[in-house]
Amino acid sequence: MEKWWGNAVVYQVYPASYQDSNNDGIGDLPGITERLDYIKKLGADIVWLSPIYKSPQVDNGYDIADYRAINPDFGTMADFDVLLKKAHDLGLKIMMDIVVNHTSDQHQWFKEALKGKDNPYRDYYIWKDGKNGSAPNNWGSFFTGPAWEKDDHSDQYYLHLFAKEQPDLNWENPKLRHSVYEMMNWWADKGVDGFRMDVINYISKPEGLPDAKKGADELYANPEPLVANGHRIHEFLQEMNQNVMSKHDVVTVGEAPSVTTEEAKKYANLDDKELNMVFQFEHMCLDGNDNPALGRWADKKASLKDLRANLTKWQEALAGKAWNSLYWNNHDQPRVVSRFGDDSTEEYRVLSAKMLATMLHMQQGTPYVFEGEEIGMTNANFDKLDDYVDLDSINSYHQIVDQQKLIDGKTMMTYIAKHSRDNARTPMQWDGTENAGFSKHKTWEKMNPRYHDINAKKALADKNSIFYYYQKLIKLRHELPVITNGTYALVKDNDKDEQVYAYTRKNADTTLLVILNYTKENLKRHFNIPSTAKVLISNYSDDQGDNIRPYEAKVYQF
Repeated sequence: MEKWWGNAVVYQVYPASYQDSNNDGIGDLPGITERLDYIKKLGADIVWLSPIYKSPQVDNGYDIADYRAINPDFGTMADFDVLLKKAHDLGLKIMMDIVVNHTSDQHQWFKEALKGKDNPYRDYYIWKDGKNGSAPNNWGSFFTGPAWEKDDHSDQYYLHLFAKEQPDLNWENPKLRHSVYEMMNWWADKGVDGFRMDVINYISKPEGLPDAKKGADELYANPEPLVANGHRIHEFLQEMNQNVMSKHDVVTVGEAPSVTTEEAKKYANLDDKELNMVFQFEHMCLDGNDNPALGRWADKKASLKDLRANLTKWQEALAGKAWNSLYWNNHDQPRVVSRFGDDSTEEYRVLSAKMLATMLHMQQGTPYVFEGEEIGMTNANFDKLDDYVDLDSINSYHQIVDQQKLIDGKTMMTYIAKHSRDNARTPMQWDGTENAGFSKHKTWEKMNPRYHDINAKKALADKNSIFYYYQKLIKLRHELPVITNGTYALVKDNDKDEQVYAYTRKNADTTLLVILNYTKENLKRHFNIPSTAKVLISNYSDDQGDNIRPYEAKVYQF
C-alpha cells in the first residue's frame, strides 16, 4: 500500500459522548480539540468524527438538516476550524461522517419537496402513490414500522428506510447527485482528509420498488436484500469518485450492510475507482438470534470457529484485490470486551481486551478504534428501559414484546443489555471524578456505572494497561511492513480448533505467528516455532511455550 493511509489507524469519536467543554451534559467540538493530544499519544493517524451537522437528533445526528452547518450543541464552524487546525498541527487527519442515503425531514430540500409535486426539489426524494389504500409496497423500516409515510397534502407516500423523519434521497436524479458532490467538495476544500459514508450501498433502489420477501410472523418485509448493493451503485460511486475523490487526496470508507466479498472487491478495488474500503457486518451478525424475527436481539457469544472462518474469508478474498477495514466497535455496536471477550473479572477484562485487539490489529487492512475501546470500556448493562436513549432499542422492545409478543420483557431487557447501541454511546470515561470527568452537568446519556474502575486516567498511570497495549500494536503497524503487506494464512489444521486461533503474516523478510486463546481455559498447544523467534507482543509478561493461558495472545516474529 503506497497510499498515505496504507498503514494508518483510525480513531472514531462520537462527539456527544467524548468531552463536554461547556458543562451542558453534551460533548462538543472544543471538548474534542482538548483531547486531541490523548489521541495523538495513542498513536492513531485519522480521527473519524460521527456526524457533527445541524440536526434535530432523531437518530443521533444521522438525520442531517444542513450539511454545511454545525449542530449548535457541538459548537460553531469556527470551533470546527480550530479543531481541524490543531489536528493537522499534531499530524492527525480528520474524517467526516456523511449521510447521503437520506436527510432529515427538516432539511431545506425536503421542506421544498413537501410544497407540491411540481416543486423542483420534489424529485430529490422518493415519492409513490399508495396501492389499494395503503403503502406502495410491504417494506419495513430498519427502525421498526412501515418504510413509508403518507403526505396528506399531496396524497403520496415518501420512502424512509430508517425513521419517518429520515426521508430517503432519490439517487436516480442527477441534480440530487451533483448537489451531494458539491457538498463533499466544499468539505474537502475546507481541508478535511476523508469521508466515512453511512449506509452508502443503499443509495441505488430497485426499479419499480417491488415487494420484498416477508416471513409469516413479520409485520413488514425486510427491504435490505433489495436495496443493498443495487443495480446502479457502482455507477453512482464511480461518478462520485470522478467528481470528488479524484480531485482531493482523501481516504474513504463506505458502510455497506449485506456486502459480499465479491461486491467488496468492486467497492474497494485497489484501482481506486470507487471507495478505499468498506465496513462489512458479517462478523457482527455471528451472535444474532436463531429466530430471524428477533434479528440481532440475543444473548449468545459467537463461537471461535464462526469468527475465525469469517475473518479468514475476508482476509483471503480481498488479498491483493481490495482493502479490508478492521473493526470490533463503533457507535452502533456493543462493547467488544463484553461481547467477544470477558468482562466478568478485572483480570479477564484486561486479558481478553488485549487478546481481541491482537486478533484484529495483526490482520491486513485499516484498523478502527472506537473511543473507550483502548481502555477496555464495557457494556453499560442498564436495568430499565427508561435508561436507554437509542430509538432502535426502545422501538424494538415495544414491537417484539408489546405488539408481537414474541418474548417476555425480562428476556428482551437481557438482549438489549447485550446489544443496544447505547452501550457504545455512554460518555467517555476520563477519570474517577463526577461523571468520569466528561461533564459536571447531568449527562445526555446515562454514565456507565463502572467508570470509577475503568477510565483513561487509571489506564495512563498503568504501564500494563490496555491503552499502552493498543499504543504498541499501532506502533508495530507503523514500523513493520509485514502487517500491511504480508500474506495471511491460517496455521495448518487450526480451522478445526474451537479454542485457539493461530495465523501467520508473511512477506519476503518476515514471518509473524499470531496465537490467541479465545477462552478462559489453560490449554496445551504445540506450534513449530523456530529457536530464533522472538515474542513481538504478548498480554502476559512471560512465555510458557506450549502452555496457552486464559485469553493469552502472543505474536512471534522470525
